Amino acid sequence: MYKLFFDLVFKRMDPEQAHHMAFRWIRLAARIPVLRTFVAAVLAPRFRELRTEALGLRMHGPFGLAAGFDKNAVAIDGMTMLGFDHIEIGTVTGEAQPGNPKKRLFRLIPDRALINRMGFNNEGSAAVAERLGARKAAFKTVVGVNIGKTKVVPEAEAVGDYVKSTERLAAHADYLVVNVSSPNTPGLRNLQAVDHLRPLLSAVREAADAAVRDRRVPLLVKIAPDLADEDIDAVADLAVELGLDGIIATNTTIGREGLLSDPALAKETGGLSGAPLKERSLEVLRRLYARVGDRITLIGVGGIENAEDAWQRILAGATLVQGYSAFIYEGPFWMRAMHKGLAARLNTSPYATLAEAVGADTRKVSA
Repeated sequence: MYKLFFDLVFKRMDPEQAHHMAFRWIRLAARIPVLRTFVAAVLAPRFRELRTEALGLRMHGPFGLAAGFDKNAVAIDGMTMLGFDHIEIGTVTGEAQPGNPKKRLFRLIPDRALINRMGFNNEGSAAVAERLGARKAAFKTVVGVNIGKTKVVPEAEAVGDYVKSTERLAAHADYLVVNVSSPNTPGLRNLQAVDHLRPLLSAVREAADAAVRDRRVPLLVKIAPDLADEDIDAVADLAVELGLDGIIATNTTIGREGLLSDPALAKETGGLSGAPLKERSLEVLRRLYARVGDRITLIGVGGIENAEDAWQRILAGATLVQGYSAFIYEGPFWMRAMHKGLAARLNTSPYATLAEAVGADTRKVSA
């Protein structure tokens, strides 16, 4: 039914307008107690065998909503109602910004992909922190906060901008993510170089510890799939050196190889997400796990469309997995199918728990 609706309605709409319309429906449903309970019962069935512990946190399962969908923390309950096991909000910047000029979001339907050059459009860390602080949760869930650089802040002053967001948001975050890998903020990806990344992550860690005294807020970094293998190794080594809690692999790509969509559309600038990212994102994940093992938590994201894709990420080394683009194409029953499929794969596997399955295939190759 959703695919028919997508073809008849969403496909004919501007992608950003369609996003906002769907967003309003989700938020509205989550505000009505009886309706949200019913929707959650149908779309978010719980499977005991999928319960997951990661980053010192307990979750109903391993699959979360990637950053980018809920930039301003306005639909946490709505997305939990649809079955996501954790919600990563953002990317949030130090100051509010409108993002890049429209049109800035494009569907590549034959490729089951998206191109976006949104440019971190968000209300800013002060407004988001206030909203999170005032939130009365209808559903208990893990909330990650993804932070990035304000566009007008020079690269040389980036550390201070990230620290500002950390000071405001850390107390409201179950975990923090430093985003240095979006292609849509000029100079941002330069911060992935270890010489820039070390002082940035160290400053954010110090700021989080100062802002939150009663617990340690887990800190992760999100990297691009376009990094050279030696740079991936360098980031992995740095993460271990600094005692980072995790790495998210990967963000969107600037690559356009092998696309089936209209070449003019495929040439739009911005980050490509969805199915075409699947192979490279999996390669990066395998490389990271081979390098760090179980010393830090890895989150696999990029091109995950179904339970088999998610299962392959777990076998490659991901404790948690995330998605966003496939949700646009699959609709509200996506998480229901994802959880049922993951439970079925675990139950027919040689592993007693998801934790035993994490990295199993990568360990076999390395043995």
